[in-house]
Amino acid sequence: MRDVFIVDAVRTPIGRGKEDGALHHVHPVDLLAAALNALVEKAGVEKRHVEDIVAGCVTAHGEQGTCIGRMAGLKARFPEEVPALQLNRFCGSGQQAIHFAAQAIAAGDMEMTIGCGVESMSRVAMGSDGAITDEFRADFPCKLLHQGISAEMISEKWGVKRDELDEFAANSHCRAAAAQRNGWTRTEIFAFNGLEADEGVRANPDLSRMRALKPVFRPDGVVTAANSSQISDGAGAVLLASGRKCDELGLRKRARIVTRVVVGSDPELMLTGPIPATQKALKIAGLKASDIDAFEINEAFASVPVVWAREIQPDMNRLNIQGGAIAHGHPLGATGAVLMTKLVNILERTGGRYGLQSMCIGFGMATATIIERVN
Repeated sequence: MRDVFIVDAVRTPIGRGKEDGALHHVHPVDLLAAALNALVEKAGVEKRHVEDIVAGCVTAHGEQGTCIGRMAGLKARFPEEVPALQLNRFCGSGQQAIHFAAQAIAAGDMEMTIGCGVESMSRVAMGSDGAITDEFRADFPCKLLHQGISAEMISEKWGVKRDELDEFAANSHCRAAAAQRNGWTRTEIFAFNGLEADEGVRANPDLSRMRALKPVFRPDGVVTAANSSQISDGAGAVLLASGRKCDELGLRKRARIVTRVVVGSDPELMLTGPIPATQKALKIAGLKASDIDAFEINEAFASVPVVWAREIQPDMNRLNIQGGAIAHGHPLGATGAVLMTKLVNILERTGGRYGLQSMCIGFGMATATIIERVN
């Protein structure tokens, strides 16, 4: 298997997934097309060199249907010879898109690909692509639960208290705000539609107000709107290439993809998948958690990284260094590419060697990737 390198990565600023959000009036095809154009422009690559575009998108319905990857590629004026596809692995879609795009290069089928993702949650409602009826539930081999219920279940199983979740959420905002204030996000975000930074970040989160919010899923629960990820709009894209192609075109190799993993997990607890995914990725790479300089564990709910940390025992200063989805938002199909873009830039900024990204996925799955910064 050939080495696969990340040549460049970009993301839009993430907009609030509401009608008054900064990106609400942008068609999702235009959102992804903008990311594709920003990516090749930043990398200094001609579009004709890209051999495939793999796009993650969770709700492939309405404006996000009709193979949004192909629509965005055409809208971005890629040559008609450059194909594209759309995939759905729920919240792991953007990360899975990077995996599939990388695997084509590793197998020797292609030399340069793009793994990307998009979701406009303010325009295409989550779950609008299908319906799970009571009749369907009755004949299913396991309970089909809302992820918020699963977040409550894992909090209960691991004995996680409300204060711990709220404090984690507040810290996510503080770290994200610091990243904006220090200009760290400028290397990963391109200004778009008048927005230059993630719209949902709160520079001074009010912990007392967060603690006053009522639980959403259980009257006596611990999961609230404040310690859950935000509904959002956004896109991200990652340019991948073989070492041979990088050398041929004189491209910088920013990071090497070390390990790609996807696992299944308990479909009712649902959110514990990043634990075995991380363990498997580390084992394949021959690494320990202490070898990882930066972790990006998606903050679908604060309980996810909190429970993950109980089992993996990382240096917490290396976890979600610039905040996570609780602060900047979670545009479902895009977040995998967004987090990878963050991770590459964090390793370069801090001088770290290895980074690990993992995401929980609906009905019990998880993706994980380990990358190595290239000097």
